[in-house]
Amino acid sequence: MNNNALPTKPHYQILDGLRGVAALIVVWFHLCEPHASSHLTQYINHGYLAVDFFFLLSGYVIGYAYDDRWNKLSFGSFLIRRIERLQPLVILGMTLGALGFYWTESAIWPLIHTVPVWKMLLVMIIGYTILPVPLSMDIRGWQEMHPLNSVGWSLFFEYIGNILYAIGIRRLSNKALAVLVALSAAALVYFAVTNSNGDVTGGWTLTLEQVKVGMTRMMYPFFAGLLLSRLGKKIHVKNAFRWCSLLLVIILFMPRIGGADHLWMNGLYESISIIIIFPIIVLMGAGGQVNSSSGQKVCKLLGDISYPLYMTHYTLVYFYVGWVSNHPGITLAQSWPYALSTFIAAIIVAYASLKLFDEPVRAWLRKKMKAF
Repeated sequence: MNNNALPTKPHYQILDGLRGVAALIVVWFHLCEPHASSHLTQYINHGYLAVDFFFLLSGYVIGYAYDDRWNKLSFGSFLIRRIERLQPLVILGMTLGALGFYWTESAIWPLIHTVPVWKMLLVMIIGYTILPVPLSMDIRGWQEMHPLNSVGWSLFFEYIGNILYAIGIRRLSNKALAVLVALSAAALVYFAVTNSNGDVTGGWTLTLEQVKVGMTRMMYPFFAGLLLSRLGKKIHVKNAFRWCSLLLVIILFMPRIGGADHLWMNGLYESISIIIIFPIIVLMGAGGQVNSSSGQKVCKLLGDISYPLYMTHYTLVYFYVGWVSNHPGITLAQSWPYALSTFIAAIIVAYASLKLFDEPVRAWLRKKMKAF
């Protein structure tokens, strides 16, 4: 049997839908972010935790999809399948970022016009590989791993989680995996509580310190998701999608805890959210059912656009951030028509990306990669 032709397992509809809910919140978080005066005054205070939720979902789905297939699967064929799933939208996101780059020059990025085209194109090509660019190639000025599409940093760590799983962690017994997860949880709590910002933000810069942050944010949720999928425990509740979505919204919209005087309290809140509440949400989602056809369609649509939305929205957010920077002091209440227009445009671009690029390219790749 061809290793790359393993049959697709049924999806968890609610988990797909929750991925979409989190992606929509991420877009709003990034649109609200330029209106905040500091990390203490965000409108969606914990929107960045959606990334940690994505890592947990990824680990759970990877375990469900691949853990029992390694008798028919090699590291190479596993990696090819992950590249086929993830890489087309990585490439599209970097391309869209490159196309819009020079148009985003603004008060916050006043030197974009000084960046030579060859350097921008080189950053784009490196971005196609999802490998981070060094600080010397920071063409925007935000010290991003991927200056053309900021969100690429989380995909970099997603790949690391996948590779660690494939080369060795998949072989761990449940007890050994539980020890790894427990140690990763301890590291996450320590980081969140002692971090000078009092939160788990970070990981998007290619420095030793920030790479440690990215690894800390990825290790617990990704491999906790893997462990949960292995244990097979689920929580069965009625209207699971509704309750899971509500819990996720509450966690991500919760106002800042502790303020500037008690930063550790916010770090503790985020630790509890990632280590305890997010796994409960996933177990409820995995154990729930969507019985109505309309509910199934909503979950499918949300799941389908979640990854395209995540990988393309920031290329539009750059324009919005630049516009806000050109209007000092403008509030979200004043700029909401532009924010809402950007939000709607992001959804349209995501759906178009799915139908016109991602699905056709992935179908073509599957045919080309059958030989592997």
